[in-house]
Amino acid sequence: MITVTDLSLAFGERVLFKDVNLKFTPGNCYGIIGANGAGKSTFLKVLSGELEHDKGDIIVTPGERIAVLKQDHFAFEAYSVMETVLMGYPKLYQIMKERETLYAKESMSDEDGIRAGELEAEFAELGGWEAEAQASQMLSGLGLDEEDHTKMMSDLDESRKVRVLLAQALFGNPDILLLDEPTNGLDLESITWLEDFLIDFPNTVIVVSHDRHFLNTVCTHICDIDYGRITLYSGNYDFWYQMSQMLQRQAREQLKKREEKAKELKEFIQRFASNASKSRQATSRKKVLEKLDLENIPVTSRKFPYVAFKPNREIGNNVLRVEKLNYRTPDTILLQDFSIIVNRGDKIAFVGAEHQSKTAFFEIIAGEQKADSGDYYWGQTVSFSYFPKENSRYFNSDLSITDWLKQYSPDQDDTYVRSFLGRMLFSGDEALKPVNVLSGGEKVRCLLSKMMLSGANVLIMDEPTNHLDLEAITALNEGLEAFTGVVLFNSHDHEFIQSIANRIVEILPGGKLIDRMMPFDDYLKDESVKELRAEAYHHAERLQI
Repeated sequence: MITVTDLSLAFGERVLFKDVNLKFTPGNCYGIIGANGAGKSTFLKVLSGELEHDKGDIIVTPGERIAVLKQDHFAFEAYSVMETVLMGYPKLYQIMKERETLYAKESMSDEDGIRAGELEAEFAELGGWEAEAQASQMLSGLGLDEEDHTKMMSDLDESRKVRVLLAQALFGNPDILLLDEPTNGLDLESITWLEDFLIDFPNTVIVVSHDRHFLNTVCTHICDIDYGRITLYSGNYDFWYQMSQMLQRQAREQLKKREEKAKELKEFIQRFASNASKSRQATSRKKVLEKLDLENIPVTSRKFPYVAFKPNREIGNNVLRVEKLNYRTPDTILLQDFSIIVNRGDKIAFVGAEHQSKTAFFEIIAGEQKADSGDYYWGQTVSFSYFPKENSRYFNSDLSITDWLKQYSPDQDDTYVRSFLGRMLFSGDEALKPVNVLSGGEKVRCLLSKMMLSGANVLIMDEPTNHLDLEAITALNEGLEAFTGVVLFNSHDHEFIQSIANRIVEILPGGKLIDRMMPFDDYLKDESVKELRAEAYHHAERLQI
């Protein structure tokens, strides 16, 4: 258990937390949410002891072990994958290393023999004999092939390193788990495995995440950071969202009433301040006005961008026909005889583990990559806009955000572009920043602005929710739900797929497709889909595709 009492932290004049009082108890999962910059990751660092706080106490039940998801993805380059995971349980790992050193001696003294006996007892008590099997099970659940378990960390790409570090945090049944964006870099299958693991986890979990489905699935409580306060709500993210909407509505109504009262008082004061018979009442009402203090009725610090895609032209019945596309890299077949017909009204989520294949398909139909063979045909009424997963090439200049967006705007007027950027949260001097210094989330908002200005009736989006906060994801989600054109997209956000897609397409090894007109949750439960997927991957293993 962690008890937080009167916690305060400030960086210079900026107060992150003030007089925070919370208790985190076993058997519960606490989701930490808040606007960008509210201090979510900082709060986890304070809880773990990595960062000092200014005032207050953080008390962890004596003897309880805290495990933290490491953010330095290159900290274990000199170690094997298995050893990195085992390091997640420091006490067991130290015993294992001492035991190895002892048994490596050519001859053992009596003292060594006694120590070896002590180590064996501790090793067995801490579950040492099952440790590697448990670590392997975790790594497999998180999508790492068995052959990866013995590799060096330096031989893994960054997405697989993230999975190993997550397994490290989960390993050894820690008493308290602190997880900062644990679903980053995971595919939907691995996220589902992690959700199941945390649902069954009997101890305390405190997690920061932008994945709404994940927060809804695993969280028993939500801790909302807003205006330096941390408010605890029982329930998952959806419960918090509905509750916060109600509280904000009440706060706005209260503010409106106070504004109306203030206006009435001001008018009375102005009318009667010079009238001797009314001066006492005017003075009295002036004191009431001063106490209203309208500035100190905060509604929320959250800001939602405005995302709305409006096609310039209604789309016809012929949208896209793809015939036998083939594409491969030097190492891998990504598309093999790939054929699909996209219809008017389709909002298609491309799902599954073949991530490179999905990106290759999007790049080919967007004209950014050439297929080895095959063809595709866009309908005459179609205009499309493409959101790439890798977007750095768009931002290799020192143009300001305003000038950058002007390149894609039908209206070149500064006022028009600046007002458009303001709705995407680039207000004032923010709109004058050079694009080559933008954060990942800012780049995504720029690309979404570009797409909105295009007036396209087909949107191609390769993982558009990456780098966005919950507010921006919600705004994009609602914008795509309301969009009247066609959407082809790929995402690891379960809620995003479920709420937008009316058709699911999964690319399997060997060019096979599963194509279903159904919501995502129904697709995941469909037994025929599971059989087709299992058959395709089994066949691919045999052929070593």
